[in-house]
Amino acid sequence: MQSVFVKKTNHFGILLGKIGPYFINTHFVYGSEKEATELLAYIDEQLTDKMKLPANVFAKVKKQYDENKIYHDIIENLIQLIQEHIAINEIDYISGGERRDWFFSNMIAHLLQKPHLTIYKDLSMVESDSNFQKTVPVTDLKEKKVLHVADLVTVASSYLRAWIPAIEAKNGKMKWSCAVVDRMQGGSEKMKEKRVEPYSLVQVDQTLFETAKKMGIINEKQQEMLNGFFQNPDETMKKFLQDHPEFLENALKSDEKTKKRATLLVEQDLYGLGK
Repeated sequence: MQSVFVKKTNHFGILLGKIGPYFINTHFVYGSEKEATELLAYIDEQLTDKMKLPANVFAKVKKQYDENKIYHDIIENLIQLIQEHIAINEIDYISGGERRDWFFSNMIAHLLQKPHLTIYKDLSMVESDSNFQKTVPVTDLKEKKVLHVADLVTVASSYLRAWIPAIEAKNGKMKWSCAVVDRMQGGSEKMKEKRVEPYSLVQVDQTLFETAKKMGIINEKQQEMLNGFFQNPDETMKKFLQDHPEFLENALKSDEKTKKRATLLVEQDLYGLGK
């Protein structure tokens, strides 16, 4: 199960000004990178009509669930995880946030026969029945309990900024979260502070790194870097930048998106490099 998410890489990614030794594209378990990218593009096209989007996206993921074993098995594992930890009759709604959550939340709602809340980045929300045959605006959730299904949890910024407030604004209560991957970067703890109980299929920690090494996906030096990052990300990445000054130099000359993030790192001196 864990090996699905491990991808060998020789480069570091920059995210919100800080860097990390790995990046997780959880949505690739939709079947392949190509199929996942195509679904994201399709979702972007559908965003022009928020009322029709849920049914159209559901049609895509339902077909994939029926035809693709990788995606089918991931969904079944999520269902099993939910059934093991949550009393299904206590769940009133399944929710998913724009965009990658919809790879998983729609199918979970359908299989558990629960209505689905599609939450958009602007905090607007629509409700669909479990077969996605009818979609209506949400006016009042009447203190109903919600299970949020997500692709990935890092520091839970999307939960705190958008998904939890959107549900609470409609008088609902997010009681649980179920993610495919938890990067173990404090997000679960922040959700617990909001009284949301988090669950995940895979936790990115030293056990996963050891598995990757045994499989030959990473070597011993890379494992040491990952373990260091897991224990103390800022110190580990600061040392990397000090040992490899060319990394920032190249990033500042890269594409516009990477250059913008690298500039943020330098200008705010996020690692205390004094540059």
